[in-house]
Amino acid sequence: MSGSRATAATTTPRSAEPPRGLAVAYSGGRDSTALLHATLVAARETGLAVHALHVHHGLSAHADAWLAHCEAQCRRWARRGLPVAFHSVRVQLACRPGDSLEAVARTARYAALRTLAVEQGVALVLLAHHQRDQAETLLLQALRGAGVAGLAGMPASIERDGITWARPWLGHSRVAVQAYVRRHRLRHIDDDSNDDPRFARNRLRLQVWPALQAAFPQAEGTLADAARWAQQAAACVADLAALDLAGCADGGVLSLAAWQRLGPHRAVQVLRLWLRQAGAGAVTAAELERLMAELPAGAPARWPVKGGELRRYRGELRFVAAPSSPADPVERESTLVLRRGGRYRLPGWGGVLVAEQVRAGGVPTALLAALSLQPRRGGEQFQGAAGRPARSLKKQYQAAAVPAWARGGPLLYGGNGRLLFVPGLGIDARVLAAPGEPQLALRWEPLPPD
Repeated sequence: MSGSRATAATTTPRSAEPPRGLAVAYSGGRDSTALLHATLVAARETGLAVHALHVHHGLSAHADAWLAHCEAQCRRWARRGLPVAFHSVRVQLACRPGDSLEAVARTARYAALRTLAVEQGVALVLLAHHQRDQAETLLLQALRGAGVAGLAGMPASIERDGITWARPWLGHSRVAVQAYVRRHRLRHIDDDSNDDPRFARNRLRLQVWPALQAAFPQAEGTLADAARWAQQAAACVADLAALDLAGCADGGVLSLAAWQRLGPHRAVQVLRLWLRQAGAGAVTAAELERLMAELPAGAPARWPVKGGELRRYRGELRFVAAPSSPADPVERESTLVLRRGGRYRLPGWGGVLVAEQVRAGGVPTALLAALSLQPRRGGEQFQGAAGRPARSLKKQYQAAAVPAWARGGPLLYGGNGRLLFVPGLGIDARVLAAPGEPQLALRWEPLPPD
């Protein structure tokens, strides 16, 4: 996990297994305590197991006491017949010069929560963000000069790496959550770091929000509404960018001629999407403006970006990731189970396997139940299309103009030892599903370097 180390880790995703319940991120604070209690009450009559997931950051002198409080609270609820199981993990944060402690802690927290969820075999994690949190997020993003995607705030539900993160209380006010806690006399902790003015959200919450609400009593609801409208606008922009990108890119290569035929306002969205899908790190507004100005030229050129560099050659743009540091090697995953679409993170191979349900052009789901992940060893044969002969991977890569630096990722073999998928080339034509048969399309995306 970037910027942190956890006491436990999982290398092979298990998110494709049948879910055995759901989980709630449980810090012990007021909001997560209320959400966990409400979830347990609702689940009691259904037989659904609820897993309370607690992350010990070690940032506060009270962290051990908070962990003990959460564990004891869950034991009390379990004795009362509520279907709760408590799980915790300790993480050690490692901030590098220039890192934001807030950002590092947030990244470590979500990675730890995902690890706990995967260990328990659940694919749904509930988060306790409410309407006030959404309003604060919109204001913070606006103050940072964010575009429409940033102003959209937090999504009500999003799937990442096989886990669905849901915020069921985004439409509920902070006052409503407080009233729930009082009504049920719920014990909770008060995080002293919430009073630390070094953090931007705390400054907004403590110094700005009281005056804002006094002047505009409906600010919480109206700002949350604005975030919802921004989400709709961002979705429209993203859909248009995806449509435009489909006509400009092929196999991770951006055709600059097709890209330039778009108007500037559409071209910049396509470039941003392509960079993200290619695995480049976040680019600044200044870097994006420079690329928009310099990419249309035709001579070979290179641009350094976070995580690697961009290379223009013969009217095509490619992203080349920087070599990974060998200081902290990660064991490569050797097996994977795919039964549904999703994004399956494989850090040992340096990428994400994307599986999408399709009606044609995919692999039968029956062949994906027990995958073997292997490196190239030489001698592999791949058939690129029906009616064409199977050829060596080297020749197929050359014919497809896939450069050597773009041939990473695992070869996927079915349980019968048959080659199914090759990053950079796609699905072997000999294993394509019949029309109407349940099937998944596969795509490999490299991870941006740490």
